[in-house]
Order: sequence, then structure tokens, then C-alpha cells
Amino acid sequence: MAVDGHDGGHDKHQANEHGTAPNAPASTQPAAPDDQMSLKERVLDFVAGPASTVDLVRSTTTPLPLAPIDYSDPSQVTAVLDLAARIGGLLLACGSGNRDTELQIKAVTSAYGLTQIQVDITLTSVTVFHLIGARRTPITAMRVVSAPIPDFERLRHTDRVVRRIRAGHLSLEEAIECIDKVEREPSKYRLRVIYSGWALLASSVTILLGSGIAVALIAACVTLAIVIVIGELAARELPTFFQNAVGGLIATLSAAFLNAAQGFMPFDMQPSRLIASGIVVMLAGLTLVQALQDGMTGAPVTGSARFFDTMLLTGGIVAGIALGIEVSGILGIPLPDVIAGSDLNFTQATVRVLAGTVASVAFALASNAGLAALSVSGVAAFVGSATYYFVMIPQGIHPVTSAGVAATLIGLIGGLLARRWSIPPLITAVSGVTPLLPGMTIYRGMHALLHDQPMPGFTALASAMAIATALAAGIVLGEWMARRIRRPRVLTEDGGLKRPRIARRKKIKPAKSTHHSILRRTRINRFKGGMNPRVD
Repeated sequence: MAVDGHDGGHDKHQANEHGTAPNAPASTQPAAPDDQMSLKERVLDFVAGPASTVDLVRSTTTPLPLAPIDYSDPSQVTAVLDLAARIGGLLLACGSGNRDTELQIKAVTSAYGLTQIQVDITLTSVTVFHLIGARRTPITAMRVVSAPIPDFERLRHTDRVVRRIRAGHLSLEEAIECIDKVEREPSKYRLRVIYSGWALLASSVTILLGSGIAVALIAACVTLAIVIVIGELAARELPTFFQNAVGGLIATLSAAFLNAAQGFMPFDMQPSRLIASGIVVMLAGLTLVQALQDGMTGAPVTGSARFFDTMLLTGGIVAGIALGIEVSGILGIPLPDVIAGSDLNFTQATVRVLAGTVASVAFALASNAGLAALSVSGVAAFVGSATYYFVMIPQGIHPVTSAGVAATLIGLIGGLLARRWSIPPLITAVSGVTPLLPGMTIYRGMHALLHDQPMPGFTALASAMAIATALAAGIVLGEWMARRIRRPRVLTEDGGLKRPRIARRKKIKPAKSTHHSILRRTRINRFKGGMNPRVD
């Protein structure tokens, strides 16, 4: 972000989000009214909508101090840096990427006049550094970040606070109070709603893999058992690796016992689909796609840390599945080989597209997303799944390439829709690719390795990693395309400050202080998010 050479100077141009400049020359040109817009501009305005927060940050080339502070007072400078570090910590904890988090931290500090700051972000901490005074006294604020957990409603509220700070609507004291409320706010849904979201995700993935309604209901029950057990283990502070191992063990043994009792069932059940649905449910809460995104967007340190953490937790799932396969063999109820899928007809493809859409909405619901985020995630997933099953796969294109193309459309469509409804694009990206996660491929590889078939096993696991990489690359490319379809106008000084036109800016409602919201606060100690929704 290009800024002026020093902080707090009184000779700087000051502008708010509407672009008004008190000391701008008389020749400043106002934005064109809506009735003078061309047809192309009207179409782009309808499709692209308002700019996302990160786009607005990128579009600003001059600092916008909304309430200049005393830059020689360490307490005021520290308050600004601490506010920025807290916002960065919230964004990282909710799963935001390194680069976007850094840009939003700098936007917050620039809004209060601190432009010459240094930001250092790792997987577990955010550090903001600044020098003040003639003696260049160093001031540092650091925030320790918990493990990333999908909490889409908190992410949306944090993004809203950043928008209000940037627009000049919040003083420093008001911004600190707003962030305090975001940190203290309870979950949007009760535990039974969160559990229902995970169960619906498992049943939808089972149908997506080709099973019927009866098997989908069984998958929902097995997933409820996994989520409840993992929540209880998390409350007892068992390391996450072993929590995932227990989840994989439950999924595998359940499939083995149900396969042994298949003769008493009036329907056919392939245990591999039940296990694969459990894998997808546990993989959905991890940050594999975000880790690869960080590596692709110029944050290799954070990306490597996230990737190692995700690989370790995925190793726990794989270890649980391997243990379940061994135990089922010892008990005399071995699991059958994975049956290769056949070509899909139009009806089967339609069912899978709809199941993928429901799976995306279910994951967003389990991740504490609001109604607008649920709708946008469903639309993005529908477009991506339809492309995958109706266009790419029927043409015989490799699944890795197909997943990359579908993820690109999810990133593009999701980015445009998220911009329209002021939703962080991360929500649509993570939720939209959930139906495309390689759960069946991972199980196929583990089953082959444990049955003395190393080549097919390693090939399947390598294919799973390739699919995950394609999903991450597609999301990054799609979001890049969404930002280039209609870039926000840049503030320049060619003849004075030009006023950018911001279309249909939404009014931010104040937080409600009702008896119902007070009752909801009692649930905050029982919600952690992700696959561990219960914490004592």
C-alpha cells in the first residue's frame, strides 16, 4: 500500500470512504451520477456489486486518518497497534489467509494515521511494530492466535468492523469496544443445530458418492457419534491428533459391523462410502486448502506451518482408519475392496450436484454461518458441482483437472456474490469446495496399502494430494479473476482527489441488546467450532 513518508502530518490529504477531501482543489471532479452510467457500467455494477474489504484496502493509495492520534504518546500508539493485532488474530483464528490479514491490519492502522508499520504473521501469533518520536522508540503489539477454526459469523462481524473503521465511522475507543463485543459474542446457533449441520453434511456426501437414503441416515447417525465423542475428548484436552484417530476408528468399525450385518438389511450398503463420508466430514474442518493458498500467495512460512499442522491432523484420521481396518480383520469382519464407480447418467449426475450443494450449505451451517452466507455458499457449490459432473467428467477429463476448473468457478462466482452481500470470500471458498474433497481417494489408498498393494495405494494418496492442490489453486485463481472483473477506482492526485463511486453501500445495524441475546451468551462456553463444538 503506497503511503506518505511520515505519520500524523497535518499537510496530508484526508479523505473518508466517500472520497471527500477538505483541502482538495476546486477542480475535483465528482463521480458520475447513476443516470449517466453506460449499459456496460450498469451490468458490471449489478454483477460485481460493492468491493470487498481487501479490494477497498488495495484501492487506497493515500492514508486516511479518521481521528489523528498523538503520535508522541506511547499509550495511544500502543492502543492502535493492539487493536490491529487483535483484529488480525480474529481473522487468522477464523481461517483467513496471511496476505489478506496483513492488508487489513495495515488498513486499520492507516485509518488512525499510522502508516509506517511492520507486520509479522505466523500460524500462532500476530506482531505489529512501529517507531515513534524523535528517538525512534519502538512500540510492539503481539497477539497469540489459537488454532484456526471455521467460525464464519465471527469472521463476518470482524470484517464489518474493519469496513466501519475504514469508512471513518468508528473512533479508536468505539473500535476497541466493537472488537470486545466480537470476541465475547456467543455462537449464532445452539449445539443441536451445529450437530445437525455435521449430520446433514455426512448424509449429503454419502448420497453424493452414490448411496441411498437409508445409508445416508446411517451415515448421519455415525457422524453424530463421531462429533459427540470428539467434543467430549476435546473437553478433556486430548490432543487433536488422537481425537481424529478416534473419529476415523469409529467410522471404520461402524462400516465393518454394518457390512457384517448386511444380510439382515433390506438395502445394499458399500462400507467404503460410509467411511469416505466420515473422512470428508473430518477433513472439512481442517485448513488444507487455506494452507496451500498461503503458499501460493506469497506467505511460505505460514503456509508451511499450516500445511504441516493439517498433514499431522490428517495423519490422525488415516491412523484411525488403518487401526479400524486391522481391528475389523482381527474380529473376522474384513472390509471388502473398494468398487470403482461407473459412468454417470444424467439423473445420477443431477442427484450428485444437488447433494454437493446441500453438503456445502451443511458445512457452512456447522461452521456458524448466517443465512446470507448459507445462500451464497450454496449457489457457489451448485455452480462448481454442475461444472464438475455435467461438463468435465462426461468429457473424460482427469479428476484433478476437473476439480481445479470447478474450484476456479467457485472462487469466481463465490467472490462476486460475496462482494454483493458483504461476506468475506473465504466463507464461499471453503464451503464451496467441501463436496470436492478427496475422501474416497484417501480411503482407497489406505485400503490398498494395508492389503499389500503399495503402488495403487501410494498412487491414490498422491492423487488425493493433487486434488487438494488443484482445489486451492482454483480458489486463488477464481478470487483473483473476481477482483479483476471490476476493480475499485484508485484515489489519485492528478488534479486533486477523485471521488470513487461505491455502489449500494449497506447500512450497518447496531448490535441488538435484547433479552434473547443475553440468554444466548450462556452458550459461549460450550462452543469452540469445527469438529470440537463442546468445551468446558
